[in-house]
Amino acid sequence: MENIGNLKAGSDALFILLGAIMVLAMHAGFAFLELGTVRKKNQVNALVKILTDFGISTLAYFFIGYGIAYGVNFFTDAEQLAQKNGYELIKFFFLLTFAAAIPAIISGGVAERAKFNPQLAATFLLVGFIYPFFEGIAWNHRFSVQSWLQTQFGAEFHDFAGSVVVHAVGGWIALAAVLLLGARRGRYTKEGRISAHPPSSIPFLALGAWILTVGWFGFNVMSAQEIGKISGLVAVNSLMAMVGGTLVALFAGKNDPGFVHNGPLAGLVAVCAGSDVMHPLGALLTGGIAGGLFVWMFTLTQNRWKIDDVLGVWPLHGLCGAWGGIAAGIFGLKALGGLGGVSFMAQIIGTLLGIVIAFGGGFLVYAALKKTVGIRLSAEEEFNGSDLSIHKITATAERESGW
Repeated sequence: MENIGNLKAGSDALFILLGAIMVLAMHAGFAFLELGTVRKKNQVNALVKILTDFGISTLAYFFIGYGIAYGVNFFTDAEQLAQKNGYELIKFFFLLTFAAAIPAIISGGVAERAKFNPQLAATFLLVGFIYPFFEGIAWNHRFSVQSWLQTQFGAEFHDFAGSVVVHAVGGWIALAAVLLLGARRGRYTKEGRISAHPPSSIPFLALGAWILTVGWFGFNVMSAQEIGKISGLVAVNSLMAMVGGTLVALFAGKNDPGFVHNGPLAGLVAVCAGSDVMHPLGALLTGGIAGGLFVWMFTLTQNRWKIDDVLGVWPLHGLCGAWGGIAAGIFGLKALGGLGGVSFMAQIIGTLLGIVIAFGGGFLVYAALKKTVGIRLSAEEEFNGSDLSIHKITATAERESGW
């Protein structure tokens, strides 16, 4: 029996470690998606931001955030930490990769004109305090919110892999940051014209989308956190939502490669919450609606509302994530082929709570930084590009030096 227990502990540790590695790899996807979307003079900054944000996120989550969310700290001896094959440490690693997605999402919205060091400070505050506050509510029954929802509506707020906890929270924080930062200079003219800033590299954009898409199956499937709870339903639902998002974005976006490659991401964002309770056909519809929602809202925000969200992270993560939270309460119902155990009203309330905490917390953090140290590059620095202004080198240095 002891050997069986050891085998289970080791298997669970390996299972969640593989998930952590797959989600860690997704951060390369965030980097290349941004790299391919921004102008060439901001490519180095895109790469540096994602890596350094991950480092800052690790410290913030290890020392503060994980304790807020789960009431756990690691200030004990290594012998205790190593118990059960170090499962608790690996669980922290896995959940850290989710937490670090928050600044990775925001990065795409504030690209090309945000100061570097204030953004690192924002990352620390958001991952250390704002994100784990809602994470604890949704995933660890903090503050009795889930108990109240269970009593009132017969089910808790259900978010299996983070449509709301990760994506909607990241997207709504990003909206607050984008609004406080303002549009890139020259993007919108006084006469009402829009200056097009096309992607600098469709191949890099596509590479980023593919890395994210593949890693997402670790993001969703490994959210079971134990090998005995692994579900093929989660994997196939993720697949169907990805396909739905891709094809609807293809048609709604009129073959635009930027929309096509963000389509699968929209579908995967939306299916996270209910991937463990939906029927595959429900997942297909959830992803398809998300793909169309992204194309429509990206176009509306950029062209009509003149909100300069460079990668469209609010439509992609903020809105598609919120749709995913609500969709779990629709397609997760037994009447629509799901496994049940969800409540539409609980999903609405949980999703709205996540939005309020994210937008309010994000606005507070970025407004404070704007007031104290400033969050935007000067006009000259923005014109020269964040690569030269911040990192003193460009992505294609040989062209500038005549090599």
